[in-house]
Formats: sequence, C-alpha cells, structure tokens
Amino acid sequence: MKRIIMMVLRNILFVPWGWFMLNKYAANVDRYTEGERYALLKKIDHKANVGGNITVKSYGVENIPNENGFMFYPNHQGLYDVLAILEACPTPFSVVAKKEVGNVPFLRQVFACMKAYIMDREDIRQSMQIILNVTKEVKNGRNYLIFAEGTRSKHGNHPQEFKGGSFKAAMKAKCPIVPVALIDTYKAFDTGSAEPLTVQVHFLKPMHYEEYKDMKSTEIAAEVRKRVEATIQEYGGWDE
Repeated sequence: MKRIIMMVLRNILFVPWGWFMLNKYAANVDRYTEGERYALLKKIDHKANVGGNITVKSYGVENIPNENGFMFYPNHQGLYDVLAILEACPTPFSVVAKKEVGNVPFLRQVFACMKAYIMDREDIRQSMQIILNVTKEVKNGRNYLIFAEGTRSKHGNHPQEFKGGSFKAAMKAKCPIVPVALIDTYKAFDTGSAEPLTVQVHFLKPMHYEEYKDMKSTEIAAEVRKRVEATIQEYGGWDE
C-alpha cells in the first residue's frame, strides 16, 4: 500500500488525466486500435513505476516472436506481475485473469483496455469457452498471457506447479509458447515496502509447435516451469 500511495502522490498532476483516459479507453475499447490502447497503458504504467521507485530490467526481448499469435507463460508472484511485463514488452498482448482480480480498481480498467478474459475457475463451461475464444484469437494474430500456476506463489521467486490445462489454448492454436521468468515482482506490492526496487523480466526462447506437438500438456507445463526456474536460479532470485 505504501508504494501505491507513492505512485499516486508522485504523479499527482498526471493522475487525473491518466485515470480519465484509462476509463475512457476501457469504456470504448472498440473505438481505439490495440496499438493505441497498449501505448496508453505503457505510458501510465511507466509513470507509476517511476513514481513507485521501481526499475524494470528486461532481458531476452529479442526472443519475443516477430509474428503475432503467441502466448506468454510467466511465473506468478503477485498483482504487480502484469504491470512489470507491460513495462518490459514492446508488443501488445492480452491476459487471461482469474475473477478474483477482475474487480480490483485500476487492474479492472487495464484488463478492459486489453480486452482480457476474466476466468471463473469454478465454472468449467465458462473456462472451456474462454480457452476456445483465446485459441481462435491467437490463431488470428492476438497475443495472450496466462499464469500457468493458477494463483500467485506464496514463496516469492519459487514457482509452484504449472498446470497442464493452462497450455490447452496454445496447443490448440499451435502457437509459439514463450516462457517468462519474473524475479522479485512480489516485492512491489506484497511486502509493504516503498524502498527502491529493481525487478527482472526475462523473455525466454519460445517453444514452437514442432518442439511440443508430441508432448502432453502436463509435460509442456513441466518443461516451461523448468526453464523458468533455471533462469531464476541463474539470475540470483533463488536464495530469497
């Protein structure tokens, strides 16, 4: 909460305009291109990061596919995760988020601007329909992010099990799977600190369809988690 307050206070002149524009775009998403909406989100996000004493270091941006129609699979540490990736990623993407965060102020407007899907994991029919919708959109060139753990880890930089079902949409779309390793993002909002913070976003080499076509969803999940964990270990986030 301290950091969020700092983000607001240090951007006190920007906040009214940013909040107005965010709500305007969120309420009229079809009036703006995905590029326009993403540019606004990146501008607001960057202002918030500067105000909140957060530096986002990005690695492996060259691993993001040049052609649209891919899916990001990061580890999940907290509410700040999407904002970190948004700062680091030059390419527009959308999100499949759980309903518990779908009504969080600010994130709700951000997800609306992204045309994100809000999934009720207890509603099997709705969840299956979202998988079908994401599959169709990825095939048509949209990019998506799914947190394969399903919920954020309570152990900082140590990911939980990646769930095989999270990879069904990518498998059906036959699209590149891009593992993403997040380091220290949980410290942004979940520690109560407002001290200067550097977080890391690592875009790993994508797994193309030819690589995973003969694998089960659980095998893909285990492999993606393995690569994410190895990167966290390599870049110093494992001993936290």
